[in-house]
Amino acid sequence: MRSDVSEIEKETKCPECGSEDLRGDYERAEIVCGKCGLVIDDNLVDMGPEWRAFDHEQRDKRTRVGAPITYTIHDKGLSTMIDWRNKDIYGRDIPARNRAQWYRLRKWQRKIRISGATERNLAFALSELDRDSSRLGLPRSVREAASMVYRRAVENKLIRGRSIEGVVAASLYAACRSCNVPRTLDEIAEVSRVSKKEVGRTYRFLTRELNIKLPPTSPVDYVPRFASELGLSGEVQSKAIEIIEMAMENGLTSGRGPTGVAAAALYIASVLLGECKTQRDVAEVAGVTEVTIRNRYKELTEQLDLGVTL
Repeated sequence: MRSDVSEIEKETKCPECGSEDLRGDYERAEIVCGKCGLVIDDNLVDMGPEWRAFDHEQRDKRTRVGAPITYTIHDKGLSTMIDWRNKDIYGRDIPARNRAQWYRLRKWQRKIRISGATERNLAFALSELDRDSSRLGLPRSVREAASMVYRRAVENKLIRGRSIEGVVAASLYAACRSCNVPRTLDEIAEVSRVSKKEVGRTYRFLTRELNIKLPPTSPVDYVPRFASELGLSGEVQSKAIEIIEMAMENGLTSGRGPTGVAAAALYIASVLLGECKTQRDVAEVAGVTEVTIRNRYKELTEQLDLGVTL
């Protein structure tokens, strides 16, 4: 039965009209053609749980599996731990005469989770990565990607002779770029305990040794975050992106820092749409100087003929 279901789900064309627009309606256990409406199969197996839960507490009580595997923990979250609360499985308090024994069990459990020097290195590095990610407000996907980059560096023996903090910061910067959640080297260096120069040097070393291919960061990627921090509307964001795309078509962004171009485009868009922000406000959010914004502002307004007076 399982093989039959997988074969149907792998079907790419409707047998009636040949359309490739196949849609799965898993509430009715059907696969339907989106063009002609033919029900290709109506007997799919539901691979989800057989129980229902209406709140988080019910879900916790009824679930019989643990959390999914994660690369952000040195043992991928597969090991066990003894809870710090002195209660048994039924929620009853553990007798006082047994608490010393539970304390010893917890201590040894923590020790055996880390078996050697490599795991100790990984545990420290991933806790450092989690701390930096939290301070930068990065999503889970970026943390997972950064953990994978660091694990690859460990497997290829690239950590020797370099600080753990530097490799963690470089891994985080590479993950941010690959996941299109841009953070500047200055922001990464600020939350980590290494200099901007060290982060940049380690990042270049990792990309070369691990053969990581990343495209240059686009100024468009910075616009939503800067606009949100400045409290600008969606219209200003759209206008700024339009200005950046025009600048890219005219070759005005090559050789320019993406944050400076994004900041100048936002400043111009805010002036055009009447949501004016000072150059100082924009510069503080973007992490560039007011001089940089003025230079990019002049270049964009002169070359693109935006109708803004200097």
